[in-house]
Formats: sequence, C-alpha cells, structure tokens
Amino acid sequence: MKFNLKFLFITLFICTISVAQNKGTISGVLTDKETNNEVLPFANVLVKGTKTSANTDIDGKYSLSVNPGNYIIIFSFVGYESVEKPVTVKANETITVNQVLSSGSFTLKDVVVKASAVNRQKESALLLDQKNAVDIKQSIGAQELSKKGVSDVANAVIKTTGITKQEGTNNIFVRGLGDRYNSTTMNGLPIPSNDPEKKNINLDIFSTDIIEYVSIDKVYNGKFFGDFAGGNVDIVSKDYKGNGFFKIDFESKVNTNALGENNFTLQKGPNAFGFSKAAIPNNPLTEYNYSSLQFDKKTPIAGSFGISGGDSYNVGEQGKISIFGTASFTNDYASRTEGIAKGSVNAAGVAGKDLDYNYLSYSTNTTGMFNVGYKINSKNKINFNSLYINTSTQRKEESRGYIVDLANEGNGYIRRNEYEKSALWVNQLLGEHKLSERSTFNWGGSFNTVKQDIPDRTYNTMNLVDGGYVINSQSAPNNHRYFQTLKENELAANLSVNYKFSKNEDGDYKGKFTVGYNGRFKNRDFEATQFNFKTTTFPVSHTGDIVDPNNLDLFYNQQNLNNNFFTISTFRGGPEVPNALDPQTYSGDLTINGGYLNTEYKFNKLTAVLGLRAEVITQNVDWSTQLDPAGGSDKLEKTAFLPSLVLKYELNEKQNLRFGFSKTYTLPQFKERSPFIYEEFLQAKIGNPFLYASDDYNFDLKWEMFPNSDEVLSVTGFGKYILNPINEVVINSSTNDISYVNSGDYGYVAGAELEYKKTLFTFDSENTKKLTGGINVSYLYSKQELDNEKVQKETDGSRPTTFTNTTGKFTGASPLLLNADLSFYNEWNDKKSNLTTTIAYNYFSDRVNAIGTLQKGDLVDKAAGSLDFIAKSKLSKNYSLGLVVKNILDPTIKRVQENQSGDVDILSYKKGLNLSLQFSYEF
Repeated sequence: MKFNLKFLFITLFICTISVAQNKGTISGVLTDKETNNEVLPFANVLVKGTKTSANTDIDGKYSLSVNPGNYIIIFSFVGYESVEKPVTVKANETITVNQVLSSGSFTLKDVVVKASAVNRQKESALLLDQKNAVDIKQSIGAQELSKKGVSDVANAVIKTTGITKQEGTNNIFVRGLGDRYNSTTMNGLPIPSNDPEKKNINLDIFSTDIIEYVSIDKVYNGKFFGDFAGGNVDIVSKDYKGNGFFKIDFESKVNTNALGENNFTLQKGPNAFGFSKAAIPNNPLTEYNYSSLQFDKKTPIAGSFGISGGDSYNVGEQGKISIFGTASFTNDYASRTEGIAKGSVNAAGVAGKDLDYNYLSYSTNTTGMFNVGYKINSKNKINFNSLYINTSTQRKEESRGYIVDLANEGNGYIRRNEYEKSALWVNQLLGEHKLSERSTFNWGGSFNTVKQDIPDRTYNTMNLVDGGYVINSQSAPNNHRYFQTLKENELAANLSVNYKFSKNEDGDYKGKFTVGYNGRFKNRDFEATQFNFKTTTFPVSHTGDIVDPNNLDLFYNQQNLNNNFFTISTFRGGPEVPNALDPQTYSGDLTINGGYLNTEYKFNKLTAVLGLRAEVITQNVDWSTQLDPAGGSDKLEKTAFLPSLVLKYELNEKQNLRFGFSKTYTLPQFKERSPFIYEEFLQAKIGNPFLYASDDYNFDLKWEMFPNSDEVLSVTGFGKYILNPINEVVINSSTNDISYVNSGDYGYVAGAELEYKKTLFTFDSENTKKLTGGINVSYLYSKQELDNEKVQKETDGSRPTTFTNTTGKFTGASPLLLNADLSFYNEWNDKKSNLTTTIAYNYFSDRVNAIGTLQKGDLVDKAAGSLDFIAKSKLSKNYSLGLVVKNILDPTIKRVQENQSGDVDILSYKKGLNLSLQFSYEF
C-alpha cells in the first residue's frame, strides 16, 4: 500500500511537471486608441469560458499561461468596446497578441472612461504618468489623499518628499525655500493670494473634494512663470466623466484641547457661518458706535456637510457634455494649551516680555465648485471651471505676565480678538485642439478675484492692581481697534502650440517643438485704519478705574467718551485733524509677459528638452502709511532670460535617470516693498522699498525605479544657488521689529531625497487583502552670506542690521524631513465592500524661523513629529464610514532663541488631538 501511494505520488508529480512544461504563453500590450495609442494600464484580459485572467500592468503589458489548444481571448476596459480574438497556442510556445481598444459607439450612459482621465486620481496611474513624463515631477491623487486622511491641499503637499509646513502659519517650504520662492496654480493658471503678507494663497482653504490630484514640480520648465525656485504646486480640479451620481457627506469632529476648555468664549458679533461683515462705524473719532467687546460661550463640537454630483450627456454623434458640481461647509474649533510667550529677548537671555499664552479659535470654510466639459469631437474640447471659497477665522489670544515698562511686577494682561474673512472666486476657461496629426493648440484664460477683510480686530492692554484690572494706556496703541481690507483682481492667459517632427519607421515622432505665451496682470488695493483708545490717566489702584476684562463695554462707551475718560485717534491724529480718517494704504500692480520655446527630442533611450524663456516684469507700488504719511511710490522692472535643460535616460523598462538645470528669479511681494507696519500678536513687521529681485540657479539629478504598478523607489540630489537672497530679519530697533532685506550676495541649498512605495504583503491571489507602505526622506543643507554693510548701503541705512553671524541657514529650512505610512487594505462581499486602515507619520527637524542680530541667536522652531490614524470603510455600494485621529503624539510645539549662553524658550504650546467621524451616502 505504501509503495502504491508512493508510486502514485511520483506519477502525479511527473505529470504535473510535464503539463507545466508543455504550457504555452499568451502575452502582449494593450493600447488606447482614444489617446493616440498610449499604453492602457489596468485593463482586463480573460480566456473565454475559463477563470484564467490577468490585468495589464503600468506599461499596458499582460501575460497568460495556458495549456496547448484553441482559445478566444476577451480584452475589455470599463467604457470601451470589448474585443474577442481567437488564438491557437502550442506547447512551450509564446504567442504575442497586441490589441488596441476604443470607446467606439459604446456608451453605457456614455461612461467614456479613459485611463488617462479616470485613473488620474489613483496612485498607480499617477506613478505611470511620473514614469513616462519627461519633466521631473511628483503627484498625489485623491485616492492616496483619502487613504491618508488628508482633507485639504496644504496637508496634501506636505505628504510628498522634501515639503513641510511652518507650524502656526500657512507657509509651505519646498526643499527649505519658503513662500517667496514657490508658486501656486490651478489647472496651470496662477491664482492670487488671500493674505497681504504672502505671495501664495493659503493651500488649506482648498478641500480635497474639488481636486483630481495635486502636482508638485520642483524642477523648472519654460512653461512656468520664472518666479520659481522651490517649486510649483498645481491644483488639478475634478474633470468628471462617468455615470450620473449624487453623494452626501457628513462629518463630526472635535479637538481635545478645545473640548477640555471650561470656558470656550469668543468675541460677540461674527456669525457661525463665516459671512459676517463689519465696517468702520460712522463718526468713529467723535461717536462710540463700535461693536461689543463682550464674549459668547461656544460648544466646541465641529462638523461638516457636503454634496456633490455629476453626469455626462451625448451631444450629436461625437460630442459629449460632462458636468460636475460640489458644495460643502466645514467648521473647526482649536485651542493651544500649556503655552508660554517671550518677546524682545536680548543676547543675555533677558526677555522684554515673559508671558503665558492662551489661544482659542473658530474657523469656517464654505466651498462651491462647478465644472462643465464639452467634448466637441475627438479633436476639440473646452472646459469651464468656477470655484468660490469663503473662509473665516475668529481668534482670541491672551497673555499674562511681565512686560518691561508696562508691567514690571508681572501683572500685565494683553488680549487680542481678531475676525478674518476671505472670499476667493476663480473662473477659468480652457481649450484643447488637435490641429493635425503633428500639431495641437492649447489655451487657457482666467479671471480671479480675492477679498480679505479684518473687519474689527481689538487689542487691549491691562494691569492687575489690588485684585482688579485697570486699563494701561501709557502708549495710545496699547488699546485699539483695527480695520483692514485687501482686494485683488487678476487676469491670466496661457497659449501654446505643439508641433511634432522627425517621424520614425514605427510611426512615432522623435521630436516636438512647443511655443508658448503666458501673461499675468494683477492689481491689489490695501487699506488699514487703526483707532487708538487712550485713557486720560495712568493706571492707579483705586476702584474707580477697575474694569471687567470680559465686559469692557462698561468702560468703552459713548458716556465715557463724552466725559473725556478716553480719546480716539488714528496715527494721523484726533478729531481736530482734517485728514485723520484717511487710512494707511498701499496699492500695487504687476504685469508679466513671457514667451518660451521648448525643443524636445528623443535619441533612442535619451530624451532631452531644451528651453528658453524670456519675461518682461513690471511691479509698481504706491503707498501712504504711518511711516510715510506723505506717500511715495517705487517701480521694479526686470527683463529675464531663463534657459532650462531637462534630460531623461531610460536605463530599462522600469528605471529612469533624470537631470535638470535652469535659471529663475525671485520677486519681492507688494507688501514687502511698502513701508507699512503689520502687527502680529507680540510682533511687528515693516516693509522695505529698497528690496529687489534675486536670481536663482537650480539643478537636479534623479534615479527612479518602478518595480510594479503601485511601487516606486527614487533617489534625488539637488542644489540651488541664489544671488542676493531675500530674508526676514530682526532689524536694529527698540521693539525688535522684523523687516525684509537682501541679506547677502549669495546663498545656496544642497540636499538629497529618497522615496519608496511598496506593496509589502499580499494575503491572497485576488489582491483583496494587502499591506502597503511608503516612506520619503529629505536631507538638506543650506548656507547664506549675511552682510551688514550690504544691507546698510542698499537701504540707505533705513533698515539697519547687526547680524550675529556672518553666515547662516535659510529660514524655514529643516535639515531632515520624513513622511511614512503603513496601510492595510481588505475587500469582501465580491469587492463591493472594503476597509482601509492607515498609520501616517510626519517629522521635521529644527529649522530657523528668523535670523539673529545684535549678538542674539537665531529664532529656531524645534523638531516635532505628528502621528495620525485613518480608517475608511465602504460598507456597501452606497454607504461609507470613516474614523480619523490626528496628532496622536500631541508634541509640544516650541520656538527657542539659540543664544551663546544657551537656548531661551520664546514660544511653546500643545495643539491637542483632532478626532472625526465621517459618513457618506452615494446614489
């Protein structure tokens, strides 16, 4: 019996080996007729009547192993006509069957689902685009953002290699270079900033609901405007194609710090939806018509609601109209606890302000977007996008403690309430036209407007005397109300023509010329008025001067103004001055006209793109401010010639070697060149009319490998050399004000980046359970010259500096950045239900916030890490749930001044955890 079983086992084993050896192979490549025969990844290949099947990989390739015989192979892709082909397979033979798929007349409610369109949200499709592109770029799509629990564009870009966000601000740093060195576009067209201090719009106002993917270009190409050194962030809005759908989203969320506040109060006035408006009251110097200084108690439980929908309709034989729309409202509560704040710290570590720090805020975001695409025929397409975003933030900042000359006994109290509202409206019209087999014409135009208001910021300084608070009015601005308005309009245009040349034997073109034009025309008007409330006596310790900090209306009112207990004035003077109500203003206009020629040619495995761009730039600024009441103006003109070179060498089918070199420039911003004092809480910034543009030289060298459709390994080395870099520095002043200067003759940045995405484990043959991971690491070294004589000479001594060191790092440059994530994906119920759980970690090392002067050390933001947990589940075809926990580690956010005698804590606080529960229904 044992012998027979052994004999049977050997026989079966030999037969199995024999059958395996006699099998044949069917392989080939699927291409997409709708995209000029580009490869078609993720398509289906099935042996009819069997369960033998395969999906094409990132290069459109497939392979099937079958026994000898006659078969029918079915090639299919959603929205395309299926194709059946008979195949005869012989033993040990490999049959090559290539196939082109077309949408043809197939409609399925005309779900014409192109791989290049629908899959742009997917990680695998974006990696395919990255692999095939000649440009050096990196993208993150809606699929990956959802997996990582990302809800806005700002937190999307910091998930990519070499990018970080400055804590407490909206500044994005690309390879250690901050706001001034970067640019932001939407569908390739520029969008204005909603912050008077910034060049770029706050990316956290863009909900991921409106985007297809975000593309980050760190290597310059002539199609971009030349004001580029760090990178360009392009927000690509949804371009819907597919079946009609309607979706509803709900979310409930809390911040643990805010929830733990016993008395979460904010100033009365603004409504909960963020559309409140306020203006300077009538007769503001002689009548007290100002809004209340009292407070409302809030229940800090936030949430969001959103709806979205889309559909496609056939128009004639070839035309199609696709419509997509979305609208959402979200709000958030935040609190910073365990806070301290110090100011005017000298080289010996003695602080002019030594205070605790408390922060409460409530913010809203209302977003609406409408997109319509009209495919006229296979050669012509037009898209229209309209996006409206209204954001608001209400803040209360409070500090108690020591203030030199104001509260020498540690009995000072400062409180600032601020309500900020921004409205952005973006309108874009885009066109794509295939003129012939060789040439295409692309164009785009936009009109954008932004309005940012601080309708009533209040600032009060008090002292605790004999158990009660009295108003401190040693200086008139110690108690004030501030009104600010920014309006900006911008027109932009892109035009380009591509012409292919040098056709080879396979019918492909080796070369391409691209000729293009970009224009940008924007103007900004800025107004600000501050009303100073000065009491008529200094604080004394009798009860008649004691006020209730939570009800200052009892002191600031019409009766006390009539009794001359306090007076109201602006920086120009009081009611007796004829022009006292004239606001501080600056206005600016920017005109950029640029043309470029890019020549692309493929030498077998090497592809080169040589570009030359020319730009004519004019920037005018006019002002009338507290520092220059009579007013003035300044004009910056620049003509730039910007060469660029990009090389791509295909080492093999899965590996590329890339090189990039370019020259660019960096413009100062309107406000940086206006002598205007912009006050933050415990800090003031002053513009510099003598500021001028920097010139930048950039290079990149990158190796990348794509083992599979959703995997990548890349290593990049980069460097940037900047002439006359612009920096924020503390100028010599009694209050340690910050200004903007060309701080030296040169500066440079060098570094390396590593990115790795991999499927770590697959638990079954159908890929229904898998573990994936990703990590990206960036190391950066920066150095710049700091030259007091240069600053003194170029500013006529108006912005004096005494740098502590002769060289320093770039502000915002973290030597080490790290992002890592680990995800488990599980499908069930015939792939109708799924669950994705992700742990994501982000880390940045110490980075310079401001450069030290007068023997004081640099202000440095200390290293911090953030850990998030995200769980997203599709319970059925219609229902989805999500749980997100962010900032699990809740590190202390800390800023120090690195004096020679030791570090001095300048600012620190904790943000708390953010928890949210999400629900969506789609039908």
